[in-house]
Amino acid sequence: MRTINLFIKRIIDFLGSLIGMIIISPVLIIIAISIKLTSKGSVFFRQKRLGENGKVFKILKFRTMVVNAEKIGDGLFVKTEKDNRITKIGKLLRATSLDELPQLWNVLIGEMSLVGPRPPVPHHPYKYEEYSEYQSKRFNMKPGMTGLTQVTVRNSVPWDERIPVDVKYVETFNVWLDIKILFKTIQKIFVRESIYTHSEKNASEKSTTI
Repeated sequence: MRTINLFIKRIIDFLGSLIGMIIISPVLIIIAISIKLTSKGSVFFRQKRLGENGKVFKILKFRTMVVNAEKIGDGLFVKTEKDNRITKIGKLLRATSLDELPQLWNVLIGEMSLVGPRPPVPHHPYKYEEYSEYQSKRFNMKPGMTGLTQVTVRNSVPWDERIPVDVKYVETFNVWLDIKILFKTIQKIFVRESIYTHSEKNASEKSTTI
């Protein structure tokens, strides 16, 4: 049954990302032009992430920060929407998660899924080989544009507390669960919710990453 569900999941991913890119292409073009006209640098931001079974791939996003932002200020971490490295258009894109739309390409070519655990950077918070046997279960499926963590706790808890949610998703996965997560994700797009921590405690763990 799981094999069938995974097969259906890949069909949904392929068709969903392909059709999605076609339908929202005007939006993608408008965002791309806005980024190019309002700040120096590339329209897209590429960053290495850990994918299925620890395989490293480059995730694609719309650039929301100044060039080389990871080498300035808090580096990899973005603790507040007032971070001066974020561009004007970037604030809107990050608040609405529209900066994630280019990942439809990652989904189309099979590096990601529409739904799954979010992919961390290779060196934070742990290297792949440093995850415990239990924690590494989150890498048994392709990472997703959205996931169970994103529609529940999001960044409100430290990374180590998000992992059990990801593992739960992997262990209980079925197509119906993916569909419910996708609908909840759409609902959250229309409800403004901070993606940053409001506490200095554990800031490095709770804050979002570039």
